[in-house]
Order: sequence, then C-alpha cells, then structure tokens
Amino acid sequence: MLGDNVKFIARSLGFDDCRIAPVHRATHAAAYEQWIAEGKHGDMAWLARNVERRTDPALVLPGAQAVIVVALNYFQSGAESGIARYAWGDDYHDLMEEKLSDLDESLSALGGTQRVYVDTGPVLERDFATDAGLGWSGKSTIQIHPNLGNYFFLGEVLTTLALPPDPPLRDHCGKCVRCMEACPTQAITSPHHLDARRCLSYLTIEQKGPIPLEFRRALGHRIYGCDDCLAACPWNRFARESQEAAFAARPFVHAPLRDFLDLTDESFREAFHHSPIKRIKRPAFLRNVCVALGNTGTPEDLPALVRASDDPNPLIAEHAVWAISEIHRRHPAPSPQQG
Repeated sequence: MLGDNVKFIARSLGFDDCRIAPVHRATHAAAYEQWIAEGKHGDMAWLARNVERRTDPALVLPGAQAVIVVALNYFQSGAESGIARYAWGDDYHDLMEEKLSDLDESLSALGGTQRVYVDTGPVLERDFATDAGLGWSGKSTIQIHPNLGNYFFLGEVLTTLALPPDPPLRDHCGKCVRCMEACPTQAITSPHHLDARRCLSYLTIEQKGPIPLEFRRALGHRIYGCDDCLAACPWNRFARESQEAAFAARPFVHAPLRDFLDLTDESFREAFHHSPIKRIKRPAFLRNVCVALGNTGTPEDLPALVRASDDPNPLIAEHAVWAISEIHRRHPAPSPQQG
C-alpha cells in the first residue's frame, strides 16, 4: 500500500514514528479561535494571523488529501539543567526541515504535491497528530506518545496523495493531573487549556520584554524554557535515548550561570551558532540568566552581575540590578559586632 511505503520512507529518514490523518478543519479550531480572542497567546502575534488557514489544511494546499505527521525523539538522559532538554543540542528546525525536505522529494516522485512544516507553519499540529493516532494531547497540551513519552518533535507534510488515514488512539491520561500540579506558575489553567502568558517557556523564549516581577522567583534556575510539565508525565517511563547525534548535550548545558554574563553579541552568536537558543538573541538570554542568578546565586556571583548592571542594553541592566538585590536579600551582610 502507498501509505505503508510512505511510512517506510519516513522511518528510513530517521523519524521515530509516522502516521496519517485525513484533511479536515482542525478538531479544536473553535477552541483555538477562542484562545486567540482571549489573548492567551501573549506576544506571539503570528499565531493570530491567518487563523482560517491555520485551522484548515485545505486552504494551505488546495487539493490536499492527507496530513502526514512524523515524530522525532530528542530525549537525552542526564542531570536536569536550566535549559529545556529540546535545546541541549542542535536546532531541531534545521534537522527536521532537512529530513522533511527529503520526504517531500520522495513523495513528489510518487506523484504528490506537498507543503512541509515544523511548528512554525499554519498547522494545528497536535490536532492532526492526535487524529493520526500519533499519541494524544495531554492535559498540559503537550503531545504524549505511548512509546516515546513526550520528549519528541512533530513535523507535518500536507500532500495531494490519497493516503489512507490511521485510526486515532484514545486519551490515556485518565485522572492524572501531575503535569498541572508541576507547573510553577499554574499556567495550565484547566485540563487542555494553557495561558501562555504565565508559562515559563513563553516568558523565557517568546516574550522579548522584561520578565514580570510576579513570575521571576518562579523561574528558579531556568534560563531557556521549562520542562516541568513534561518531566512530571508518567508516560516518560517509556522514553528512550535519542539516536540523533545532533541532539547530544553541548558543554553549555551545565556551564556556570555567571559565565554567560561575559558573552558579547559576537561570542553569543558563536556559542549558540547551531542552537535554538540563538533565536532569542543575547539581551533576552542574559535577562534570563540574571533572573536565575537572582534566584540561585551567591555573593560570588555579584561581581559579574555588577558588570551586567552597567550593560548598555537596559533589559540586561534592569534584571541584573534585580538579581543583585535578591542575592543581598538571601545573603545579608553580617552585622558589625557590637563592642
């Protein structure tokens, strides 16, 4: 069957799973539109553009007959870091786009016309992943796979090839709410509802301005993203180490936080050249580092923070000043002994 051939090609390219969904308006299109209307997407303005196209693949690729959904495992074992695991290695966009481009070529040879996407395109990917039987959407809104847990990337190929759809899986979360309980800012406001404006991944990556004061202490040691809701999921007992060498942890993953404050624009670009971290640029990254040092630093970190407080970029300087005050609060200078 043609569908089996497509799945064989996808697996030969290194994808860990491949399933097929029918083309129709996204299952949660109305809920998505309401989410946008309530402003819960925060500063991610692109999510509010072309909502009709984003919820209907037929408007993106006229004549589309199937949505091919692929999964690529990125899990790396090792001690927790202030950097989300998906960013420990190379930028997944580059690797996924390369593999999807190869899949597109193979599908074209079979007579299809395609459009490929890796989370930045107008596709509600988790709806179609669920429709295809590639796991189900957890209460945290993160996709869960029965054999991979939730540490994997999704990619989509819209195609004009007539491919038979796979049956969906039922939701296996049951009464479990561990992901909701693990969220440091209660960003998962109810099952399957996320207020991005409260999410630490959003605040450290997508938001470009200051971290709101109400969330700074909740940030803890995090400097890029947050894995708490993922790590809490019991389905990760099935997670296995990724076979992609590009996702292996780089040395910066466990580097001392204060070392990052010495980065210039040039050295930042060099250090994170192939990393997704490069996308937020130096000011936002050092903003995050300052907050993390404010939460976890010691007086030994103060000289680096004092230098950062003089940074020409006001975003860095303001957060460094906040961090200095937090360290002084947690480590007050000893009072002079009375004579």
